[in-house]
Amino acid sequence: MKKSIILSAMLFASVCTKSFASSSSEYFVDDAAIETTLNEGVEVNYLTPVSNAEVSAQNNMLAAAASMPASSVAASKDPVVAFVLSTFLGGLGIHRFYMGTATLTGVGYILTLGGCGIVAFVDWVVLLVALVQDEGIGKYTDNPKFFMWGGR
Repeated sequence: MKKSIILSAMLFASVCTKSFASSSSEYFVDDAAIETTLNEGVEVNYLTPVSNAEVSAQNNMLAAAASMPASSVAASKDPVVAFVLSTFLGGLGIHRFYMGTATLTGVGYILTLGGCGIVAFVDWVVLLVALVQDEGIGKYTDNPKFFMWGGR
């Protein structure tokens, strides 16, 4: 038995180490074609100069966005979109990512499928009530807790 195992191993090793390329003449590099291709290419410059006025305008827009209060950012979240996301993708917590939950809270939401569907259903009801009463979802946005309806 040992002899057959050793013989099989030697045969396997000889097959694995054999070169399967028949000859090196099958593989060649056409240097002329490569040079022609490179010489006919068009150089593209992605770094275009930007004027100082454009840079200062962009900086002003960034500064205005950074100084924007959190309430106006929360007001930009549409309750209808959050409700629709909760309706169709509630178990995955996509509505929570839309409303700005913490990443680990969203991962926990996905792993538990929205608290076995119970938390997702309560989220759906809370969003429905917020939509019907037209109170907005500002108090539920950027909430790091697993239960968004709980106190902050």
